[in-house]
Amino acid sequence: MHYFQYRDGELYCEDVPLREIAKTFGTPTYVYSGSTLLRHFRVFEEAFLDVDHLTCYSVKANSNIAILNLLVREGSGLDIVSGGELYRALIAGCPGNKIVYSGVGKTPKEMRYAVESDILMFNVESSQEMDTLNEVAQEANRRARISLRVNPDVDPRTHPYISTGLKKNKFGVAMDEARSLFGRAQKKEALEVVGISCHIGSQITEVSPFVDALSRVLDFVHILKRDGIWVRYVDIGGGLGITYDKETPPHPEDYAREIKALMRGTNLVLVLEPGRLIVGNAGCLLTQVIYTKRGPERDFVVVDGAMNDLIRPSLYGAYHGILKVKGESDGEITADVVGPICESGDFFARGRRMPSVSQGDLLTIMSAGAYGFSMSSNYNSRPRAAEVLVIKDKVFEIRRRESYEDLIRGESLIPDPWGGPPWK
Repeated sequence: MHYFQYRDGELYCEDVPLREIAKTFGTPTYVYSGSTLLRHFRVFEEAFLDVDHLTCYSVKANSNIAILNLLVREGSGLDIVSGGELYRALIAGCPGNKIVYSGVGKTPKEMRYAVESDILMFNVESSQEMDTLNEVAQEANRRARISLRVNPDVDPRTHPYISTGLKKNKFGVAMDEARSLFGRAQKKEALEVVGISCHIGSQITEVSPFVDALSRVLDFVHILKRDGIWVRYVDIGGGLGITYDKETPPHPEDYAREIKALMRGTNLVLVLEPGRLIVGNAGCLLTQVIYTKRGPERDFVVVDGAMNDLIRPSLYGAYHGILKVKGESDGEITADVVGPICESGDFFARGRRMPSVSQGDLLTIMSAGAYGFSMSSNYNSRPRAAEVLVIKDKVFEIRRRESYEDLIRGESLIPDPWGGPPWK
């Protein structure tokens, strides 16, 4: 459910015509619906109200501080995977005791920052990481709360690039190794074992993989109890999918019903890390048709957005709906929708049946709120897009469009190594 709707043949975001946003902020521009974002969070939260839980929005999905602040004000915690995301989380007003730090490659510097910020817990993913964190916490004269991320070896039946819970994936610790690692962690002076975590993947459209993973984790919790190790938190990550095309993911209430049935009577706090589910369908990429081009084998619609702005179609072959801002059309075409980048992989759609378009028309690439701007780059020295947040009839520029000067910020010319003036 989202608030991008046609009114009298013109596409709106809430009460604002997208045509006016393009006129004011140019294209390409990311446009987010604040009402959609909040609705998705509230529906998810309400589904878990009758179980002790903490929802920590996954910052990597969309890390703009205005988005984070909106969710924090609704009571959300945040799931982070880097020192930069921790900085964003704190700037957005999230208290440290609602921040969970995941990821396989935390550096000592990042660990120190998080320890001093007194975050809720680190999801530790290896023996060496645990040892390093213990040393960092000792040097800071602090105790770091940890949850050990286990790998339940459950097939999430999603794209292999976003599967994270199989034995062959880089994430977590195998279940048969985790028991001894928990025992070692219990003896570390600067660590406090408080939880167990798992995360099996992203864009999962069935409940059963989550149920299988949680069942295995809870069985393991009983083994830990026999070893004298008591955990308070069970973090099951995120990963519940959304509708991009014809997917039929479960409603959060159906997902919650299955999860709560397993958690009932455990006296454990459930930690959830939704990202795409909250923000995916709350955003679109607004772009303009530069040229239409007829080829010998296929037709092309060339737009000013590109794979550097939204890489999911190029990287995953992902489907995104494409709508005309002006809904009327003189017919349909079959075309590739492509960007200006010098790569054959620079496309938003291939062989897409769509309304006919003309030079100058505005299009929206839908379902772009998650892993859109957060995965964007400056490839081909393209300034990154503006970001705009709409709440009812109000429009907020939450990131200005980058300039050419922004592209070279931090770079510098060097002196001529043979003694002359700087090269120009």
